[in-house]
Amino acid sequence: MTRHIRNLAPSGDADNGAFLQPIGAARNLTDEVVERISREIGSGRLEPGARLPTERELMSALGVSRTVVREAVSALKADGLVVTRQGSGAFVAADTSRVPFRVDPAELSSIEDVFNLMELRLAIEVESCALAARRASIGQIEAIESALGEIDRAIERGDGAVNEDFAFHRAIADAAGNAQFARLLEFLGRHVIPRQSIRVALSTPEEQRDYLMRIQSEHRRIASAIRMRDAAGARRVMRAHLSNSLVRYRKLVERAPQA
Repeated sequence: MTRHIRNLAPSGDADNGAFLQPIGAARNLTDEVVERISREIGSGRLEPGARLPTERELMSALGVSRTVVREAVSALKADGLVVTRQGSGAFVAADTSRVPFRVDPAELSSIEDVFNLMELRLAIEVESCALAARRASIGQIEAIESALGEIDRAIERGDGAVNEDFAFHRAIADAAGNAQFARLLEFLGRHVIPRQSIRVALSTPEEQRDYLMRIQSEHRRIASAIRMRDAAGARRVMRAHLSNSLVRYRKLVERAPQA
């Protein structure tokens, strides 16, 4: 028999239905819904196999839109906490301990957390770059070079090029010929590019541009090694790029600890 959430209607009991209280407007609504349901699952108040309220019930109880509810359920599915069954709704997963690896930006609370993440990138991306040099198709090489051009255009606009930088690294992972590299990079997310924090430490637009252009010159060497099918060279220049990023970031942190 399908189990349901106890006490669907909001009540004063924090352990039963409190997560179905209306959400205020001060936070990201989707994140708030995800956090509330995740907390209920983690505490055991929502047991494996329990059915979540319907979209309409969640919309009414939480005071959010259908879009927010659907985005929240999608995020819970991606985290392995919820499964959906067509025509039946969303249910707590049978084994919520099998959560995919993912980086929560809220957990990057110290500079060392960022450094640890960048070191993880070294382990992943150095080898994926070498594999891309061996295996990339013509189309994949073109995608890498297209991403490189997008970074140039972002810098010209005065942007930090965070998304464009991530797309460049993602294109290389795609070209490695092993889908797991791209999937892991996607799990890490755009937090692998700590550009927003870096820009705080750079005082002028000119200084920011010079900083980004230095990074872009390293990107060009990476793309060139892949284009030349030089696996050893690709491994070397990617390692240098990520190692340099660690050094640059540490210097900027020392210069402006508040970043």
